[in-house]
Amino acid sequence: MRGKFITLEGIDGAGKSTHLRWIARFLKGRRIKVTVTREPGGTAFGETLRRLLLGGRQRLHPETETLLVFAARREHLDKVIAPALGAGRWVLCDRFTDATYAYQSGGSRVRWGRVGALERWVQRGLQPDLTILFDVSLAVARRRAGRKIRPDRFERERDAYFERVRKAYLRRHREDPRRVRVIEAGRGMAEIRKELEPLLLKLCP
Repeated sequence: MRGKFITLEGIDGAGKSTHLRWIARFLKGRRIKVTVTREPGGTAFGETLRRLLLGGRQRLHPETETLLVFAARREHLDKVIAPALGAGRWVLCDRFTDATYAYQSGGSRVRWGRVGALERWVQRGLQPDLTILFDVSLAVARRRAGRKIRPDRFERERDAYFERVRKAYLRRHREDPRRVRVIEAGRGMAEIRKELEPLLLKLCP
């Protein structure tokens, strides 16, 4: 039986990483085998790209950046995601293609349709079974992300950039509300987890 594919999305400071760890524990507690991965990343090539995109001093053209992200995604799908799903494992991924729409198209203004064309070519119809979009106001996200000692290149962008990113994420929700579920992430952990549980249980066998 094919495993389930769950992705977590949101602007920096939305709390994705914390919730991802909890979701992994929740699923493992139900005896579900879980593969946890991330984008950019997940493979040797993906991790190299991650260092280039997040820590590099050289700013790439947004379309170059988009092409590289999808090149890494093709490897990620081939080497990690598809084999895990085929083996019946559930895949939890910290960011996926919705992040490309949000950051490269929304934030950096690459044409929406160009991202869509790459999505169709690279993913060949594969979509997450569930995407959880942790949505917070920019003020809350900035306050949380501001605790980092060394913010990455994206975290150093101006407020207008992140407003565009957030709007692009919400557009993805409007385009596919059954897959992309919005969680208001400015609340306490217990309240958020109470809302996450039924979403996860619907996918459980």
